[in-house]
Amino acid sequence: MAIIINVDVMLAKRKMRSNELAERIGITTANLSILKTGKAKAVRFSTLEAICEVLECQPGDIMEFVKE
Repeated sequence: MAIIINVDVMLAKRKMRSNELAERIGITTANLSILKTGKAKAVRFSTLEAICEVLECQPGDIMEFVKE
């Protein structure tokens, strides 16, 4: 996959657990896990916005494009 998800990196930097992030952004821990592992086919802008707001970051901090 060419899009790499770095939510775990930002969680570590903010010293936050996945279940806390999921609760604060209003999604299930299972859906957050799917996103973190790169298995998600799409991400709603509202979810991306909530993640960025809670983690105090930019979309580019949690997603990056890597040529294969």
